[in-house]
Amino acid sequence: MMSTRSAEQLGGEFSRRLPQRRAGPLPALYIAPLRWHRMRQVAARTKAQDSAYVFTTRTGCPVEPRNVYRSFTHVARSAGLRVIRLHDARHGTATLLTAAGVAPRVVMEILGHSQISITMEMYTHVVQDTQREAMSHMDRLLRRRPGRQ
Repeated sequence: MMSTRSAEQLGGEFSRRLPQRRAGPLPALYIAPLRWHRMRQVAARTKAQDSAYVFTTRTGCPVEPRNVYRSFTHVARSAGLRVIRLHDARHGTATLLTAAGVAPRVVMEILGHSQISITMEMYTHVVQDTQREAMSHMDRLLRRRPGRQ
């Protein structure tokens, strides 16, 4: 079995390095497209150079970051969405998870932060909004009169 590597572009040259590995669950929505991608990749590898990258060009070379962003912006515009940086999509995921009440420790693990303080510092505004909402629920519960449901 090949070890998967990631590419990093430095001064116009790609360098290969082992990626950070984080095992974790994926939304079910991602599974089928990733399996389909893997099947296409296996077929393409027979024609192209052997590559351990997950996402490659048609010839098996690493994808240049600016091309990934160009594709990302094309998909966003086609969907009628505002174009954002890829890192903002990661931030958005963390914000949505936090707002949905996912435990900060779980969000930390998904993001791969080494310390909970990093996660909490970045997403404190969401936690504060969630806390306000929780107190609003508490207000409603405490204002109920006996005998009324």
